[in-house]
Amino acid sequence: MNATLQSRISPRWLTVVVYAIAMAWLESAVVYYLRTYIHRLEPYQPNPLPVVGGFGPVEAIREAATMIMLLTVGMLAGKNWRARIGYSAIAFGVWDIFYYVFLKAICGWPHSLADWDILFLLPLPWWGPIWAPVAIALLMILWGTLASEFEATDSIRPLRRLWLLNFAGIFIALYVFMADCIHARHGGVDAIRNVLPHHFDWMTFCAALALMSAPIIHLGWRIWSPRMNGNATLLVEERYSCKGNPQT
Repeated sequence: MNATLQSRISPRWLTVVVYAIAMAWLESAVVYYLRTYIHRLEPYQPNPLPVVGGFGPVEAIREAATMIMLLTVGMLAGKNWRARIGYSAIAFGVWDIFYYVFLKAICGWPHSLADWDILFLLPLPWWGPIWAPVAIALLMILWGTLASEFEATDSIRPLRRLWLLNFAGIFIALYVFMADCIHARHGGVDAIRNVLPHHFDWMTFCAALALMSAPIIHLGWRIWSPRMNGNATLLVEERYSCKGNPQT
């Protein structure tokens, strides 16, 4: 397989990253306004999701709209489906990381990567330390960059079983994020809204990260293996030419 890395970062990649950073500031500002309104700048406290008018449905729809916007920029930036999904992954990862960077600049929170946050509300609230979504975001940026910035003469899609491993990792990570709310669901909506987890199953989550990394490892190997073999061949030829042809 012939695969080449573009000689510089493409304008499309830069455009998607700049868009995601700008969107992260907008997201951080909106969340700052909302949390100030409900007196929850730090989400990990009693009654973390208070009932305030129609706040809940509006916030859930806003989160869904955010996902659509991140997906749309990838669809517009990519030339093919692999690149479109790759750019969407880059946009999501950059947005997620800078969201916390800008929140820190705006209100001084989070204090560390170990701080708990409500990551998402659909279908149940997701709870986790900030380092967990940041780790996933880094994986998305890496895979998205490999998928969008490398060109190949043939398909570089991972085998189906690798994507099955990835999806398994995603479902496991989702379960870890929502485990406490899943266990509290029998207590009704009020019980779910008042969940404050005390333990994050980081070992299971790290296993999920490893599974999610399967397509990235495979894609990187498919891209870099021919380049490494080509460089090794060139090095052997150079050494042979320096020694001169053997006499017969």
